[in-house]
This record gives sequence, structure tokens and C-alpha cells, in this order.
Amino acid sequence: MSASRLTARRAGTVAALAATTVLLAAGAASAHVTVHPESYAKGATDGVLTFRVPNEEDSASTTKVQVFLPTDHPVLGVLVHPQDGWTAKVTTTKLKTPVKTDDGTITEAASEITFSGGKIGAGQYEDFNVAFGQLPDDTGTLVFKTLQTYSDGKVVRWIEEPAGGDDELENPAPVLKLTAGDTPSAPAKTATAGAKAADASDSTARGLGIAGLVVGVLGLAAGAFAIVRSRSGRS
Repeated sequence: MSASRLTARRAGTVAALAATTVLLAAGAASAHVTVHPESYAKGATDGVLTFRVPNEEDSASTTKVQVFLPTDHPVLGVLVHPQDGWTAKVTTTKLKTPVKTDDGTITEAASEITFSGGKIGAGQYEDFNVAFGQLPDDTGTLVFKTLQTYSDGKVVRWIEEPAGGDDELENPAPVLKLTAGDTPSAPAKTATAGAKAADASDSTARGLGIAGLVVGVLGLAAGAFAIVRSRSGRS
């Protein structure tokens, strides 16, 4: 095999591998369960949290999603938005430390929300909206550990918490940051913020995918050019 042909083949192979790597990275970047918006004001009232659950299996569907709410810093007044095809069950638990509010003392709060009966197919996602009455004001983050069950019995445990700035977690739990602020976000603004966060994530994945395709096309063009030069040199 001539050196020019070998160079052309290697150029095409490297380009194809680069494109595949970028596309895989784009898919992995948006594969885990997330909560939107990513942040809220401490003590915010009357807002909405959206849990986005993508299906990352090619041969199985997501059939159950269990979101666990922290009870050491409880989310008060939880309400679940009806979801076509899904049944939502809210489990409450007695708080070790009751929470005093303007409406009285709260002794119980939601500890788990289970969505079942529906189906998220391959290449699809589902948004589950959860309204709240009040967020805690005594912590900087809320971690919502989540279990995702598939039709083949596989259970993915999104329960890993970031520690020491480590963002490279294999199964990260959805995390909501609570920031200092005097004005809690209104429900309408929350929905808009969630949509923007989701759009930004999707745009990033699409951008990476397009970049991979461009790399592949350029590599194929380089390979074809090398072959033409090789043939021209022999003529």
C-alpha cells in the first residue's frame, strides 16, 4: 500500500473517530436527571421545580421515577402537577424538627414522590413539575436523590453528591442551589428560568453534535483529497 493511500485512510479513520467521540460526549452531557431551575432564593415561596428525566437506554423504557426530598431541610407545601399517563404518589414523613411558619407549625413534609404507570422511550425525556409552598432558608443546597427504573428491571441510582468541587460524578443527584436574596422567584419566572436552563442544555448538546459532524465531513474531504493527489501523481 502506497504512503499516500495509507495517509488518506488514516485521515478518514481519525476524523470518523473524532466525530463519534464528540457525538457521544454530547449525549452523555445531558443524560442524567436534573432539576430546573438550577437555583432559587432561600426561603422562596410559591414556586415550581421541574425534574427532567431522560431515557438513556436503547432497548428499555423508563417506567418509574422516585424523587427523594430532604427532610432535614424540608420543602413545604408540595403539590404534584398531573402528568398524562403517569400516576404520582407523595409520601410524607414526620419531621424531627418542626418548622414554624406564618400559617403555623409544620410537623410533616413530603419525603418522596413516585411517578409510575407511564413510559419514557429511547431518545425521549419527561418533565415532572412539582410546586412548593416554601423552600428552606437555613441551607445552601438541596439534594434530590432519584431512582430511575427501566422496563427490563434495571435501576439507575442518581444519588451521588458533589464534594470538594468534583463535577465528574457517574450518577449525580439533582442539586438545587439556594442563594441569598430578598425577593423569591415567582412561579411564572420559575417556569421561564427552567425553560431557559433546559434550552441551554439542549443547545449545548446539539452544538457538540454539529461540531462532531463537521469534523467528520472535513476528515472525509481530507481523505478524498489525498486519494486524488495519489492518483494524479501516478498519471
